[in-house]
Amino acid sequence: MKELTFDVVCIGGGAGGLFAASVAKALGAKTCIVEKKRLGGDCTWFGCVPSKALLKSAQTAHTLSHYAQYGLRTQGTFGLNTDNVMAHVRDIVAEIATHHKEEDLRKRGIEVIIGTPHFIDTSTLETPEYRIKAKRFIICTGSHPVVFPIEGLKEVGYLTNETVFSLNKLPKSLIVLGGGPIGVELSQALGRLGVKINLVEMVDRVLFREDPEVSVFVENQLKVDGVDLFTGRKAVRFRKEGNQVIVTVEDKNGKKEDISAENVLVAIGRAPNLEGLDLEKAGVEYTSKGLKVNEYLQTTNPNIFACGDVASPYQFSHVAAYQASVAVRNAMFKRLAWGKINYNNMTWATFTDPELAHLGLTEEESAKQFGEIKVYKTPYTSVDRAVTDLEKQGLIKIITDKKGLILGAHIVGAGAGEIIQGFLVAKANRMPLSKLAQTLYIYPTLSELVKKTAAKPFVEQGNNPLIKFLLKVMKSV
Repeated sequence: MKELTFDVVCIGGGAGGLFAASVAKALGAKTCIVEKKRLGGDCTWFGCVPSKALLKSAQTAHTLSHYAQYGLRTQGTFGLNTDNVMAHVRDIVAEIATHHKEEDLRKRGIEVIIGTPHFIDTSTLETPEYRIKAKRFIICTGSHPVVFPIEGLKEVGYLTNETVFSLNKLPKSLIVLGGGPIGVELSQALGRLGVKINLVEMVDRVLFREDPEVSVFVENQLKVDGVDLFTGRKAVRFRKEGNQVIVTVEDKNGKKEDISAENVLVAIGRAPNLEGLDLEKAGVEYTSKGLKVNEYLQTTNPNIFACGDVASPYQFSHVAAYQASVAVRNAMFKRLAWGKINYNNMTWATFTDPELAHLGLTEEESAKQFGEIKVYKTPYTSVDRAVTDLEKQGLIKIITDKKGLILGAHIVGAGAGEIIQGFLVAKANRMPLSKLAQTLYIYPTLSELVKKTAAKPFVEQGNNPLIKFLLKVMKSV
């Protein structure tokens, strides 16, 4: 067995590991990535990349099937064939995977070792071919789909986000367990591509972590798209009859009903990839939810740090990269220069149609934490670009404290994931909402929604009797 020594070893070659290794190398560290299978992580192979490619195909199919709304007519027959959709998705994944080739990393001076790793002591890692010592380790091994032990589920077989993109032919019907971002995105995409979808969610609404005033837009669109929603129900038993999978669901009152489809997709959550690492030998404490880390992303072994799904309450690639920047800084520098993790400006997007974007606190959370708050709303119908593009379905909702500082932003509608970035910058820099109105916005763009919303505090101030009096005085000078 060959022995190697490094300054920093990143265990996992996903978003967190790739970012941490690149920063460590740039700071002069002898750096290595140890990856179990292949570089890129879940986002590249099973998550963000294939799902967004599938969503784009589905959105295109939806637009084509609604051509008449755009003043268009067909000449002759018109029809869509979805047989090549999954092959197209895999082609996109293969292209994105070239952005992090092993040989390219090695050219930059970052060693890459492919093999299943495990610790043998507090400072040594082993793979089948190598024994690797390091001054610091950063664990970023990602997560995998959770599958609850529901009666009969294992016997009937099921899909997850790790297997659904390997399909060559789309099923005619599908039961989707889970109304979170993964379940909802895949339900809408596959539904728009001709798959009959039955979505089962234990909570009373889909996307239950979102502000209900915006998530209802997505729920309503799912219904329009033909998705049958079984919210407030849990799956209690699976069985197979012929070529059909049948699930028995139960509501809170104990009432049961059967739903049938060709297959089932499980999207009920994710669990950290920690099995087989022998963390006990490294002195690293963990639970079923992930590694025990402090505010510096340091584990119970002072020389081992962590980032990404194994150490985060938020399972997103952009969060893993942010955490990696904190973890590698703390792994490389003296304690005096360490940085703390800060989730105050947490933001994410769900890429349904309409898109849904989330920043900070919901209205309910804001009221509970701050008491006196203000809420400003702007419908998409108020900007001309939404009308020209037939994207009138949408809403911006901003929550501020009494000083006008942004506590939360929630957007549902076209381009929500892009529009929310302006509110993110303002919140992160503690800019009052009204400041965003004091600049020039291009017409006609959806970004005018930001200006219109940010101008609402000025309107409020203008209705203040004292302000009215001062304005009257100023006009008479």
